Amino acid sequence: MGRLDGRVAVVTGSTRGFGLAVATAFVREGARVVVSSRSAEAVDAVVSTLGPDLVEGVVADVRRQADHEALLAAALERFGRLDAWVNNAGVSGTYGPTPALAEDDFLSVLDINVRGVYLGSTVASRYFLSQRAGKLINVLGRGDRRPVPYQNAYASSKAWVRAFTLALAKETEGRGMGVFAFNPGLMLTDLVQQVRAVKGYERRLRPFITVLRLWGERPAVPAARLVELASPASDGQTGRVISMLSPGRMLAGVLRELSRRIGRRPAPAIELHVTTAEPVVPMDSAPR
Repeated sequence: MGRLDGRVAVVTGSTRGFGLAVATAFVREGARVVVSSRSAEAVDAVVSTLGPDLVEGVVADVRRQADHEALLAAALERFGRLDAWVNNAGVSGTYGPTPALAEDDFLSVLDINVRGVYLGSTVASRYFLSQRAGKLINVLGRGDRRPVPYQNAYASSKAWVRAFTLALAKETEGRGMGVFAFNPGLMLTDLVQQVRAVKGYERRLRPFITVLRLWGERPAVPAARLVELASPASDGQTGRVISMLSPGRMLAGVLRELSRRIGRRPAPAIELHVTTAEPVVPMDSAPR
């Protein structure tokens, strides 16, 4: 028997990367899942891969409340219930100094990462509160606890998600639903390996390959941990923040790298694809 037998979940941004890993883990543990993205082709491909008997696909833009309502309706109409909602959809934005970024570039990150979580949380919460049961899980990321220079849009959006989630947990405490914030840590996905940087600042990304080698995880690893939050194991809990990149995992990554170097084994092949964007104002002091 799976840990999620008989349960139904919505996972936003679930046709690739971490969202796809979560949807896959949920199905493997017995859940029925509503998957979504803005691409109909991507949605159809995931439904076909995971199985149309187990998965419903919805083309949805998380910036639109009507699309979140459509996700809820799909879960209820197709599977008759909803037990968990994972707000995963997000974008990283352009790497570089905040004054050099185009306004639309910066605000588009907030529009998806902040508005998307707000809308998904309110739609899911209203339903969960009405049935006095359900798990809302909002996905965090780098910056949820401290500032991250040159990733100000993404990092500040994740700080907002953390504060918003914990406040919502306090507001709904004792009313049957669980509210959780989950930081999957550094993962080997397109979100971190396909990077857009302000011209002249791409040099600062070179050490990131080493960071990925030290602490990057396949998304299936944190996805397996997130299953626990959606399962009966977290019943009666709320307001928890779970972070996969613990001090122990960080130490293990360093020791693994030291062992590789001592043994003179080749480094794992990790690629970082960087495209550049022109700054909106001259940045004469770009670091070397």
